[in-house]
Amino acid sequence: MISLDRVTTTAYRLTQYARGGGCACKIPPGELEEIVAGLIGPGSDDLLVGLDDGDDAAVVRIDGATAVLSTADFFTPVVDDAYDFGRIAAANALSDVYAMGGRPVLAINLVGWPRDLLPTELLREVLRGGFDIAAAAGCPVAGGHSIDDPEPKYGMAVTGIADPGRLLRNDAAVAGTAITLTKPLGVGVLNNRHKSTGEVFEQAVASMVALNAGACAAALEAGLSAGTDVTGFGLLGHLYKMARASGVTAVIDAAAVPYLDGARQALADGFVSGGTRRNLDWVRPHLASTVAEDELLLLADAQTSGGLLLAGEIATGGAVIGEFVPRRDSVLEVR
Repeated sequence: MISLDRVTTTAYRLTQYARGGGCACKIPPGELEEIVAGLIGPGSDDLLVGLDDGDDAAVVRIDGATAVLSTADFFTPVVDDAYDFGRIAAANALSDVYAMGGRPVLAINLVGWPRDLLPTELLREVLRGGFDIAAAAGCPVAGGHSIDDPEPKYGMAVTGIADPGRLLRNDAAVAGTAITLTKPLGVGVLNNRHKSTGEVFEQAVASMVALNAGACAAALEAGLSAGTDVTGFGLLGHLYKMARASGVTAVIDAAAVPYLDGARQALADGFVSGGTRRNLDWVRPHLASTVAEDELLLLADAQTSGGLLLAGEIATGGAVIGEFVPRRDSVLEVR
């Protein structure tokens, strides 16, 4: 592996070259739904998953045994270290394939880079991080596209394959099944603190670079059919989309939700992103809750490269945080 001197890579705080960071800089979910409303092209019997319910990837059936998954994901730096930024962005992009029950088979890089502000040696480190995570996933990286951009951005377009009869979809949750989360929450508030203070939270980096491959395999092994991943819309936002699309109500036991060390302190110290507050505002009309506002903010915390959110239990690596029940007056309930 080719590596830069650590002093060189840490001389620039990448998070200071962008207004937002990671999946917290997504267009707000309600606004995005209004933008894409009605933008659905000619149908096809082989298009298994499209824009209808905002799933994680598009899915096209090739034959009875194979479906192709297509997705793209990129964002501005969520951490200052260039190599870690590359690893996080790649793991996040690959996650969309795992969230659909697929296996990534090809990735291409998506790059925006302020050439007049940041040395290209840093960009090489970003790309190296992406290559290393893709290699760990057994997914080759072949080319991509780059532009000169006022803010640094990196991500990937990923192609995957899956069994069309064994997809994980966000419209397939049924009442009577558990809600399982495979990574702790809290990277949003920790990343926001990192951007503001420069403090490094290795537990957050370790969570974000961890691939969701094992969770995907466990979900398929358990015969599950409904799932998504938790990213910029927070646990509440992504769970709302799943429950709404499936015609059920999601009931969350707030005490059962796992968090990274330091997340509650970061919240208490005020490191809450605007994206997190927008997430909570979006779901609030559909939410019944008996917990404090701070707890709801953590549940709405905008995640980057979060875990899988599954309808059902898996053998290892997941925390049961609630259950899906028949549709009631509220789509979400938090107790």
